[in-house]
Amino acid sequence: MRKKMVSILLAGMMAVSLAGCGGGGKAQEKTEEKTESKAEEKTESKAENTKSDEKTVITVWTQDRHDSEYVESKIEEFNTTNDKGIEIVLNVITDDYPNMMALAYSSGTAPDIAGVGGATSGFDLKTFVEAGIIDPLNDYIKDEEYEKVTEASKLQFEGINMINGNVYWIPTGMRSGTRIEYNKDLVEKAGYSEFPNTLDGVVELADKITKDGNGTYYGVGFTSSVPFNRWLEGTAETSGIFRYDYKTGTFNFDGYKPIIETAHKFFENGSVFPGSTSQGVDAMRAQFVEGVFGIWGNASQEAGVFTSQFPIDKFDWGVAEVPSLDGTRKGAQSIQPQKGYMMFSSSKNKDKAWEVIKYFSSEEFLKGYLEAGLYLPISSYMDGVIDKTKTGRLADFKLTDYESVYPAVPAISLEGDDYGTVIWRAIMGDVSADDAITDLNKRYNEALENDIKLGKLKRVVIQDFDPLHPGEGTIEYTE
Repeated sequence: MRKKMVSILLAGMMAVSLAGCGGGGKAQEKTEEKTESKAEEKTESKAENTKSDEKTVITVWTQDRHDSEYVESKIEEFNTTNDKGIEIVLNVITDDYPNMMALAYSSGTAPDIAGVGGATSGFDLKTFVEAGIIDPLNDYIKDEEYEKVTEASKLQFEGINMINGNVYWIPTGMRSGTRIEYNKDLVEKAGYSEFPNTLDGVVELADKITKDGNGTYYGVGFTSSVPFNRWLEGTAETSGIFRYDYKTGTFNFDGYKPIIETAHKFFENGSVFPGSTSQGVDAMRAQFVEGVFGIWGNASQEAGVFTSQFPIDKFDWGVAEVPSLDGTRKGAQSIQPQKGYMMFSSSKNKDKAWEVIKYFSSEEFLKGYLEAGLYLPISSYMDGVIDKTKTGRLADFKLTDYESVYPAVPAISLEGDDYGTVIWRAIMGDVSADDAITDLNKRYNEALENDIKLGKLKRVVIQDFDPLHPGEGTIEYTE
């Protein structure tokens, strides 16, 4: 009976996620093929290693690519020097990551542990917990050395890495909120000595760069991948605009109207690099590096991307805080805890899987990782250990006093497009701001009330919520 319920839950979760990606039968077929292929690789590797040196193979999945060179080098070092009889096998899964994990679990080919973080697209902790896919780590994280390095007891966020007191992963790094990366040469040529701090100012700058380019380069580039969320959502947050009203426990998108109407001017003015909204993130990064548009927005991973993955050597590039509507900060910009590892309940070697998690969270591993600028430190201990002169351009993404982790918004069973997609369509002019907001308020709150009625979730209420300090209020869960 339990297996049947898990299968039903997973099927529902995957159907929703695949629909959101424009998938269907072919998408699921592709995912299953990749899962089977990875499972075969794991099985073959495990058999070979067990036969040759009798080590226990611990398989690790990750979605991250930007840090693969460092992580793989440290895994090789661990595999050749550890005295615990462990062999780590790493698989990088780039497509449909949450679905791949769910499918692997249901087919009996899941890894022992998997990397996770606040930006893991489509991952819903509650769904994985209720399906019994992952185990809580409460007993493991009491390890004294682990606590010293990670400060795990302080980094437990309800709905993000913890549910009802059970902790499923601990972050070892974080991304700052989004920043604006810009081509200094094009901005200065447009007559600006500083990057604007208002959204209207950025619209005007993008228009000026585009006119200077006369068809050879443009003001701003977006991407096909959650373009609103890349940096305009940061503009909304710092302007005191957020999709969920924590004081009333309801969704409210009314505040997004001025964001939509102002950002629409990028398209009205012809300042957007042609075709950019149909291209992926890496394709647009490559175009930015070539100087074909002047303004790009993304989080602190770009420090490493533009240093190693797509090194910028044709111009000087700057980093600016995201603009707000009026140049003042009325709300916190959300930051995302990153780079933790969760343990699958199906692992046959949980104690050794924990040793791998502990290694990835150790001072030895994290010092080089953080000094390479791959993420910002999240524990004060590691922040004090690393040599910040080695972090390169990551220093430009250092945290501001108005950045914070927001409490998890209720994960509703939404029908239709999510808010990021709808708001972006309105920004492009496909639907009016008023119609978009009316639609979102209606669908999101209907889904919230329905899920509460069905007992799927509880309303999150923070009566003393402060938008500049979102993590400091008292959380209540009501029916």
